[in-house]
Amino acid sequence: MKATMIGFSAILMWGMLALLTTLTNKVPPLQLTALTFTIAFVVGLLFWALKGADSSCFRQPMRVWLNGVCGLFGFHLFYFIALKNAPAVDASLISYLWPLFIVIFSALLPREKLHWFHLSGALLGFAGASVIILKGNTLNLKSEYIVGYVAAFICSLIWSAYSVISRKIGNSPTELVGGFCGVTALLSVTCHLLFESTVKLNFSEWLAVIAMGIGPVGAAFFAWDYGVKHGNIKMLGALSYAAPLISTMLLISFGRAEPSLNSAIACLMIVCGAALAALDTIKQYLGLNTIE
Repeated sequence: MKATMIGFSAILMWGMLALLTTLTNKVPPLQLTALTFTIAFVVGLLFWALKGADSSCFRQPMRVWLNGVCGLFGFHLFYFIALKNAPAVDASLISYLWPLFIVIFSALLPREKLHWFHLSGALLGFAGASVIILKGNTLNLKSEYIVGYVAAFICSLIWSAYSVISRKIGNSPTELVGGFCGVTALLSVTCHLLFESTVKLNFSEWLAVIAMGIGPVGAAFFAWDYGVKHGNIKMLGALSYAAPLISTMLLISFGRAEPSLNSAIACLMIVCGAALAALDTIKQYLGLNTIE
């Protein structure tokens, strides 16, 4: 349960990402990714030093490095492609299929079973996230945005695959995430220089970027890595739908969004979905019979 809660702390930090992003104003997405992942790499070096680890933790099979770099950089790359080629609401909702895919794909792991309540809980969470993202509007998919829709779908597959594969190769140390962040930063810098114009940041923007690099784009990835490797991955998948809810609540609290009935309904749906997905864990802690 401890590992699952550590993984959930990543979801809490990701809930702060939208608010912090609004404070970066006109910073281009790839420049923002390069800056935040560079800071995350520094966080990784500090974590590595505090753990007293040696360089051997970075000597891992190529498949481990490919999974980590493709997961972190690939997700962000395709997410930005989606946002540039489709309405943000549509792209966000499609990309948020990743928690549902985590629940489904986890059934492929050794000693893992997919029960009806896992899938039902994830679907209820997705429905709750949809209520928040759509804000009472309807999803109106158009053929002219097909590139954006496909990119959003790919980014959801990338992150879910990264999470489940991380669980499968769970013997790799969490300190290695710092290395993933470093490579992702280098790739982001390259793409930024090729496709974007550099923007000079003011003091408040730098504060927001530093906060992002330390939290949602830094410590969160370490917490998530530990959680999916050692915790209840299906429960974490369902709990991930709390991120858009937390994000909305923070935006409302800081006056950057208006409170609504949709938010309250979504909250109830997400909480119920998470509880349903965690039914086997709840029964275990209550001393009831486990579900076969």
